[in-house]
Amino acid sequence: MLTRLASRTIGDRLAQFPAVVLVGPRQCGKTTLARTLSSTYFDLEQTSERLRLDLNWPSIAAASHTVILDEAQSWPEVFPRLRGAIDQQRDRNGRFLVLGSVSPALMSRVSESLAGRLAIVELSPLVLREVGVTRFDEIWRFGGFPGGGVLDSNAFPTWQDSYIALMAYRDLPLWGLPAKSVITERLFRMLAALHGGILNLTKLGQSLGLTHPTVASYLEFLEGAYLIRLLRPFEANLKKRLVKSPRVYWRDTGLLHAILGLSNNDDMFSMPWVGASWEGWVIEQIITTRRIRGERFQPYFFRSHDGHEVDLVIEKGGKLELIEIKLTTAPSQEDFSGLTKVAGLLGATRTVLISRTPSPQMQGSEWSVDLGTYLENCDESSSKTIGGNDINSFE
Repeated sequence: MLTRLASRTIGDRLAQFPAVVLVGPRQCGKTTLARTLSSTYFDLEQTSERLRLDLNWPSIAAASHTVILDEAQSWPEVFPRLRGAIDQQRDRNGRFLVLGSVSPALMSRVSESLAGRLAIVELSPLVLREVGVTRFDEIWRFGGFPGGGVLDSNAFPTWQDSYIALMAYRDLPLWGLPAKSVITERLFRMLAALHGGILNLTKLGQSLGLTHPTVASYLEFLEGAYLIRLLRPFEANLKKRLVKSPRVYWRDTGLLHAILGLSNNDDMFSMPWVGASWEGWVIEQIITTRRIRGERFQPYFFRSHDGHEVDLVIEKGGKLELIEIKLTTAPSQEDFSGLTKVAGLLGATRTVLISRTPSPQMQGSEWSVDLGTYLENCDESSSKTIGGNDINSFE
């Protein structure tokens, strides 16, 4: 079984808090991971499991080990019980691990009943550092859901097609999305076509026959369900007109590719959308991997109306890191020149060009690297040398 990077974070939070809520999209591996941490498990989607928990609650609340409560949003009555049990012994940590697919109902119950009593940890589908850099193109092509093809390529795209249909017709309506299922499916296809582009809510709403506020609320819901990422623009005090609208990305490229009609045998590099897919995948790998490791930062993109642009801006501790993403094995100095200009405008601490280069170059604050090398070194706290080039930490 693959080791999940979030395991350490969950363990640390259980040592610090009475309860931990593990959230993330359906089928990303929450249950599998949780059951490696404790054998006391209840699936609250099952009526029989609710009854078992109800009848044994006094002994469960007094247990000396961690109790796992899966799909907690399915049984709201459990949250007041958790609050009562925790408040009776506030000095005991690591008592409950609560799992749930993100929905307004779950987060509302958590906020109402358990504020100040728990930590929230997000689990994503598998990332590159969990499956290994030798499977680089597999996880890009099939996405990171364990059942979606990265562990068995024959599952793609049938698994994704089923997942998307279930989200549109069952899960999202169950969680409170008011859209008709056929509208949700159309929205999925339109967002796939827009992947990596600047979001125009007015045009998107007109195409769907929806008002601007309505389509905005639907996108907020999809973002909360970990299906899409709205990357906000970085706002700087410059004498330039800056783009104010977010970029939209599908968080899992397997779902994106299935919606775009990619088959198991198609040559992905011949597709017109391959560059946008690559860009979004690299951005998601960076943000997700660094957050899994416990880093606190804010991601943005930067674009001015006169052509200055950077794919990803990482703001952390008052410092800026600029990352440009190119689908090439031979990046040129010209690829780096635009990044250098924006770095001068914004006062960036580090500039990074990520490509598929086989020869990473890292000198001082300027890096030209592949994704695997970047993820291995971006959070290093000490300087070191790779390939004869000094690496200075961004920390």
